[in-house]
Amino acid sequence: MTRRSIALAAAVAMSGVLLATGQATATSHAQTRAAKPPFPYVDCIKEVKKQHKATDARAKNICNQLVKKGWIKPPKR
Repeated sequence: MTRRSIALAAAVAMSGVLLATGQATATSHAQTRAAKPPFPYVDCIKEVKKQHKATDARAKNICNQLVKKGWIKPPKR
């Protein structure tokens, strides 16, 4: 009887772990999707200026190159 109760307790514990792992995986997929391209053009300009201390013209040039590669959404006109 004690072996059965130990086995049952282990099975219940493992099912809880598997359930928690499945929920964590779903959350990480949602976060990963949010971090994928294409990113907004305005955000690109801000980040290039902040990280590279680039001028407006240089930031636009860099972001335009990234638009061609598909990493950035084209600007709204």
